[in-house]
Amino acid sequence: MALELKAQAREITGKKVKKLRTTGEIPAVLYGHNIKPLNLSVSARDFNKIFNEAGETSLVSLMLGEKKHNVLIHDFERDPVSDEILHVDFYEVKMDEKIKAKVSLKFIGESAAVKQENGIFIHALNEVEVEALPQDLPKEILVDISSLAAFGDKIKVADLKIPGGVKILAQAEEILATVVPPRSDKELADLEEKPQEEVGEIKVVGEEKKAAEAAEKAAEESAPKA
Repeated sequence: MALELKAQAREITGKKVKKLRTTGEIPAVLYGHNIKPLNLSVSARDFNKIFNEAGETSLVSLMLGEKKHNVLIHDFERDPVSDEILHVDFYEVKMDEKIKAKVSLKFIGESAAVKQENGIFIHALNEVEVEALPQDLPKEILVDISSLAAFGDKIKVADLKIPGGVKILAQAEEILATVVPPRSDKELADLEEKPQEEVGEIKVVGEEKKAAEAAEKAAEESAPKA
């Protein structure tokens, strides 16, 4: 069952929406297939509650008066200082038409290679693109890393467990996560010393080059002219 959120038509636009936010409302816009964009506002408290549950890929029933719009939270803008949501874009979908969306990956479980061998867990992707009917879109895809028992073990796109009706558009052999051995003390020491050695080598080479150029110039000046 889709989460329900009430919305109101909004006439305030431009810089005046700042005043709207002080009343606990968030300015929003609704758009989609063959519909004219509509300026709306929603309760900040209600929206935050819905967003925490739905994310960007769960279906939301946006109620505008008596009319219901099946929407996704397509985009939003946050205040860089307060982190409050300043604006929301709702995208109306057709329930019988598949859409593409990016779904977050949530890594769960424990890797023996990390816990027991101090390996370094590396994940290459945070999300994958999928295709599904709006009502089948998952909020997130769980990735169990307990299969990473040894260094070099990998989790690929093909290993993901996805709900029925959902198609992953990424390549099946694409690597999502792996575990590599920790760096040895010698490797760490070499990494710290290498930049200094390179700087020293550049300095010496530079001085030698200058000395060679000076010697060559002196030789030319002292040579008898033909």
